[in-house]
Amino acid sequence: MAIGPEALARRSATRPWRTVGIWLALVVGAAALSAQLLGSALTTEFNFTDNPESAQATQLIEDVRGESANTEFVLITSETATAADPEYVEYVTLVQTTVAALGPEVVNGVGSYLTEDGPVSESGRTALLPVLMAGEDRAEAAENAELVKEAVAGITAPGGYQTFVAGELTLENDFNIIAEEDLVTGETIGIGVALVVLVVVFGTVASGVIPIILGMMAIAVAVGLAALVGQAFELSFFVVNMITMIGLAVGIDYSLFIVSRYREERANGLDKIDAITRAGSTASRAVFFSGLTVVLALFGMLLLPNTIFRSLGVGAILVVIVAVAASMTLLPAVLSIMGDRIDSLRVRRATPKNAGRFWDRITHTVMARPITSLAMSAGVLVIASVSFFSIDTGFAGVSTLPDDIESKQAFEILESEFSGGFTSPVEVVVQGEGVDNTIAAIQSIVAGDDRYGPSLVDPASTSSLGILSIPLVGDVNSVESLDAVRELRNEVIPAAASSGTEVLVGGQTAFSLDFLDQTETYTPIVFAVVLGLSFILLTVAFRSIVIPIKAIVMNLLSVGAAYGLIVAFFQVGVGPDWVKDISSFFGFGQVEVIEDWIPLFLFSVLFGLSMDYHVFLLSRIKERFDITGDNTESVAYGLRNTGSLITGAALIMVGVFGGFAAGRLVTFQQMGFGLAVAVMLDATIIRTILVPASMKLLGSRNWYFPSWLEWIPKVSIEGVPDERPEKELVSV
Repeated sequence: MAIGPEALARRSATRPWRTVGIWLALVVGAAALSAQLLGSALTTEFNFTDNPESAQATQLIEDVRGESANTEFVLITSETATAADPEYVEYVTLVQTTVAALGPEVVNGVGSYLTEDGPVSESGRTALLPVLMAGEDRAEAAENAELVKEAVAGITAPGGYQTFVAGELTLENDFNIIAEEDLVTGETIGIGVALVVLVVVFGTVASGVIPIILGMMAIAVAVGLAALVGQAFELSFFVVNMITMIGLAVGIDYSLFIVSRYREERANGLDKIDAITRAGSTASRAVFFSGLTVVLALFGMLLLPNTIFRSLGVGAILVVIVAVAASMTLLPAVLSIMGDRIDSLRVRRATPKNAGRFWDRITHTVMARPITSLAMSAGVLVIASVSFFSIDTGFAGVSTLPDDIESKQAFEILESEFSGGFTSPVEVVVQGEGVDNTIAAIQSIVAGDDRYGPSLVDPASTSSLGILSIPLVGDVNSVESLDAVRELRNEVIPAAASSGTEVLVGGQTAFSLDFLDQTETYTPIVFAVVLGLSFILLTVAFRSIVIPIKAIVMNLLSVGAAYGLIVAFFQVGVGPDWVKDISSFFGFGQVEVIEDWIPLFLFSVLFGLSMDYHVFLLSRIKERFDITGDNTESVAYGLRNTGSLITGAALIMVGVFGGFAAGRLVTFQQMGFGLAVAVMLDATIIRTILVPASMKLLGSRNWYFPSWLEWIPKVSIEGVPDERPEKELVSV
């Protein structure tokens, strides 16, 4: 029994209610899985799977300290009073008692200078109350940190006093809260833009709403599957953001192309079932191949041995697979049920006779001067990418948070009164012989470096295993802090370590440094795998070795331009003033570094999404070329029939990604901006200028396929050729 796109479309269309019922059952089942399992499937922790130095140090520290090793701090500061004043003492006592009253299920202990286990700043106006958190794991400790924050917020402070809860857990909670808010913002903006674009492209409300509904259903099913996968593999909570963002983008786009082809075939005289089948044979087939290219590109993220990249990759791959399945089965069923009612609630008059004229003029203009068009468009992309060579990568620390977030306010006070990294110190683990001598030597060296605060030996240290905590003065993820830890590992420790000792550097900054090194190591591997797999797939799909090479080069140009624009708009000291003015207008944060995971993440996602458009466009060109053998006319035909759709699809993606760029976290701003810019460049400069110009120059050589590769199975991406004369066909 045939199970290709054409057969799936016909079978779904002839049994529409059964197909819809199956998908509704899948959505309900996914919702149940999400409700029951999603909480246990996701984690806020970010772990390595290849056990680098920072992970080894963390494990040794946890073995010594036990599971309850998470310490938060209540920070109390006064504008005028000092820790010795009776009012200050009374307030500290109240805070300490209130937090301790939460009980052993929430906190294991609360210290302060009153009990001689909490520091006071040199000015005497700021005190830190260490709170040893309870909890079987970090997730439970993070929930308890929220309870501490709520308890402290409920205490009425005297005039002129400020009280904050600070620490790694509180910082993570604040990041998560803002991320959830940004997710809602992104969804709202994305869905709104998508609906407007779809209604404008189709001219009817009914046609515009269907892709959005299908996209939301794909997201719901993918989240349920992620909840299931998360029972076997640890997934980051960011997987939901990824599923939502990619699901809205590809789910709506895939439906857009198929619905458009169905309406085109209906306008050309086919009955309902035959039009659905024809759309399945052409547009659905292109959706399948484009979805496969996206999955192969996203596969690169699974190669990195850490939970964040693997989580993002798993989430994106799941939602793409579900979106493709829904487009090939559920959508034909919905079209069968609705029939011509899909054109209900028309908002503009259909003008089929004028459709494509705009794109036809652009295409012939470009192909009339292919060398000039190619040079100018490629030059623009190269110029846009120049800033990439000034990139500095790192991580968004607490200093990049919005000013109204308590974690940032607490950090600023810590930085001025103690040290910015007091709550997340570098932790040096020394084991073996000569532990005391090695620790003493390290303390002596770092004492003369103003990047470090006063070091402390952990009370849990033993003669065979010592733990030295060294606070960093600034943001633990700043360039200066990363450099300080790098020097600590490469220069200080080799000079201080006694013979027979092993020294490991852990802590948040060391963790970030290991991530940077890991990304640098795996980037060329991911590039090679993604480019190689994409080349093979496109070679099989189009039976040409020229098409894949051009596609790869063009996609690299758009990705490179996106890299350069991210650096110009976000990195301090790189972009020209007018670019910074635009950046400021949109509320983009100016930071020292671009998030280290952004370039590799963007490459994987953008390479897949760019191939989407390439496959859709080339499938129509190849479809016509197989009939006429006329390269120039086929290119014009392809752009004439897909130009509006690709532009509409790009605007939808720009809306979705732009919604995330409108968030408050610099991380999401960089990600959303990069994706939106690259997609727009790809749909305009690449598809409108570079593709027709290059195809005109190469002519029939576009389809060159060596005879020694004839053994490769023939897989038609164009479906059954439509040999009706073009003058009899109508574009919709």
